[in-house]
Amino acid sequence: MKEYLSDRINSMSTSATLAMAAKARELRNEGKDIIGLSLGEPDFNIPDFIKEAAKEAIDQNYSSYSPVDGYAELKQAIALKFKRDNALEYTPSQIVVSTGAKQSLANVAMVLINPGDEVILPAPYWVSYRDIVKLAGGIPVEVSTDISSDFKMTPEQLRSAITPKTKMIWYSSPCNPSGSVYSREELEGLAKVLRKHPGIFVVSDEIYEHINFRSEHASIAAIDGMYDRTITVNGVSKAFAMTGWRIGYIGAPEWIARACTKFQGQITSGANAIAQRATITALEAPVSRIQYMIDEFLKRRDLILELLSDIKGFRVNVPEGAFYVFPDISSYFGKELRGHPIANASDFALYLLEEANVATVTGDAFGNPNCIRISYAASEKEIREAIRRIAEVL
Repeated sequence: MKEYLSDRINSMSTSATLAMAAKARELRNEGKDIIGLSLGEPDFNIPDFIKEAAKEAIDQNYSSYSPVDGYAELKQAIALKFKRDNALEYTPSQIVVSTGAKQSLANVAMVLINPGDEVILPAPYWVSYRDIVKLAGGIPVEVSTDISSDFKMTPEQLRSAITPKTKMIWYSSPCNPSGSVYSREELEGLAKVLRKHPGIFVVSDEIYEHINFRSEHASIAAIDGMYDRTITVNGVSKAFAMTGWRIGYIGAPEWIARACTKFQGQITSGANAIAQRATITALEAPVSRIQYMIDEFLKRRDLILELLSDIKGFRVNVPEGAFYVFPDISSYFGKELRGHPIANASDFALYLLEEANVATVTGDAFGNPNCIRISYAASEKEIREAIRRIAEVL
């Protein structure tokens, strides 16, 4: 009955990360021992001090509808977090709290993008960017990068991609899926190009901000000339292991924040009350409270890079953040493995799932057809066994 569905939904892709996770669950239900390295979800429990804050909120009867744009106390905590961690001065009226950073992104797209507007996406990009932009009527313009540049867009590439129809640029740093991190100097180079085009807005997705193995995190809104045209997106899913609590937020020019509040008010209204109260405690805590998770991710990164270096045909750079590696596996294209012809990254990821019982994600979903994404948000035991299986079937 697909013909009765809207063109909007028929033209939308299914999230490749969620689809691979669903396929892995299906195979597990059939009795197969699947190691899942496809989802971007920390395998840590939520820190106890955040749990206690949630319990306290329940006891204090935070059960009514919350304000559309978030509790005042949470918005104040977010403003202080922006100042402490990013040197950004946002007032509470410039902040909107949403049901996850994905909703934050969708809000921004729906209030800024008109049909035909072009949105530059440095590829690889997070899997949902493209479809969110398309849903808003925008035209995604992919700027291809590769492993030789650590999957980062250069100022020259940005300059070449800009046209009279360019309305926005969306990027993440640390990046999902590549783990790449833009330095302040690299963002300065991009900003120098953008300052010549005052009508172009920037979505800076910083959800992996604290899972950063560099010395510092850089926000493009803190660079001269960029504050009034940048929407800084963040949340608590990754660094605080609060994926299921669904809290994201933006800091933006006030007129954009007001528009996002207006839009959200007609779609979902305010985010979960208990999760918001717990998020106040999470953001007010020093980053040292979650440092143990960051340290563990760094150990796992080094481990998986060491293990992958022994597999012929994998080209891997050193990701500086998040919890992914994004190896180039194009050397296998055109070959046949155990009777499976490998024409592209999707074939390769499916082969690993069926033959090695390891779930990864094709790079096609992220705008890079030569790579696969491997999440190392898993135990050391699982990582070692997964890479052993991959090596065996290759």
